[in-house]
Amino acid sequence: MQKTSLTALARHELEHAQTGSSGRSAKTVFGGREHTLRQTLIALRSGETMGDHESPGDATVHVISGRIELTTADASWTGWNGDLIIVPEQTHNVRALEDSVFLLTVAKG
Repeated sequence: MQKTSLTALARHELEHAQTGSSGRSAKTVFGGREHTLRQTLIALRSGETMGDHESPGDATVHVISGRIELTTADASWTGWNGDLIIVPEQTHNVRALEDSVFLLTVAKG
């Protein structure tokens, strides 16, 4: 069994996002290419976006800290600390409305 402190990891990744030139930082917590399930902790500095992209499977975003906006062509959702957003199966983007960290969980089909 493996245990990870998401709180400590979120703090670490947010520090990297705040000081890095890209304004973002990410760490795979579980899974990867060889697994069906992948969980990635993503930190974005306020105002940064992930840009338009597709989801490779069923996905959720769990906001650990901060506030984000997930947007599609015809809808948007704002997530705050503790919120869980089900990612739509269409092109979408994520923007940090303030310094934010979230856990992206993807189950490839």
